[in-house]
Amino acid sequence: MRLTVFGATGGIGQEIVKQALATGHQVTAVVRDPARLTVTGTALDVVRADLTDAEALRPAVSGRGAVLSGLGARSRKDAGVATRLTRTVLRAMEAEAVRRLVVVSAAPIGPEAEGDGPLDRAVRGLVSLLLKDVYADLREMEEELARSTTDWTVVRPPRLQNKPLTGAYRTVVGGNPPKGRFIARADVAHAMLRMIDDPATVKQGVGVAY
Repeated sequence: MRLTVFGATGGIGQEIVKQALATGHQVTAVVRDPARLTVTGTALDVVRADLTDAEALRPAVSGRGAVLSGLGARSRKDAGVATRLTRTVLRAMEAEAVRRLVVVSAAPIGPEAEGDGPLDRAVRGLVSLLLKDVYADLREMEEELARSTTDWTVVRPPRLQNKPLTGAYRTVVGGNPPKGRFIARADVAHAMLRMIDDPATVKQGVGVAY
């Protein structure tokens, strides 16, 4: 499949690109700084583009089977970037009639998992308070997706780790896995790629965790 990846220089984005190439996809990686993309491959096309200009992004999404996005704030000071840049991606996709979109959000944006204990609820509340601006941005991003014409899926991981791919994780459509506290960025990317062809995840938030 021909895929386009936004946020391709981030931790999840680079994993999406690497794993997609390894499984035979043709990948267009849209980046602001190509030097930060360490992944290479004969089926990889790296496009430098202004992520605030929907017209400039149209060639990068035209004819693609799916678009995947790892766009999001790297710190609290970047709050707002997820909504702003995702809105631009949506405009480009809608202009090119490209429908399938899989993006990263965060576990606290989804409902509380059944089976979570007091500790899980306390940690969730503390993290939500500390990162309230970032999570407000992600909620607004999800609202933008819900208003769009795309067949979107939002993947909601808990705390991210830089660990190797395991392929062994839990997913809950419309919720979060109970006591799901961690997951590797590599496994988030793996889950996102698997969801491309999963109709049960369309227009859904999906919690993913170990």
